[in-house]
Amino acid sequence: MKKFGTAVNCMDGRVQEPVINYMKENYGVDYVDMITEPGPDKILAENSNEFKVNSIKERIDISVNKHGSEIVLMVGHTDCAGNPVEKNIHLDQTIKSTQLIQKWYPDVKVVPVWIDENWNISIIN
Repeated sequence: MKKFGTAVNCMDGRVQEPVINYMKENYGVDYVDMITEPGPDKILAENSNEFKVNSIKERIDISVNKHGSEIVLMVGHTDCAGNPVEKNIHLDQTIKSTQLIQKWYPDVKVVPVWIDENWNISIIN
């Protein structure tokens, strides 16, 4: 049976392939359900736009409950047009977003990651 993973990622086309490749290489998934928005780290960290937050949650629900995803990557990245803030703010927002997703899905591994200017991915500690 094929294994799914989930990525809550920016819509920015530059970060799609690095995230898919990272998830396949590091988490042994066959497919990545890509949930994209401009600046999703800001949307979830602020948790104030009910429509957008619920939309993201509904899509994660499908990935986790229908596709059986056991891993969710919460992605922040450099040079984000949808959330043009400094790196330290992105990191903080990505952590807060991860905590929210973890509350929704306590049995799923949720990992905050950062994509740098060279499109390398690292886990945020």
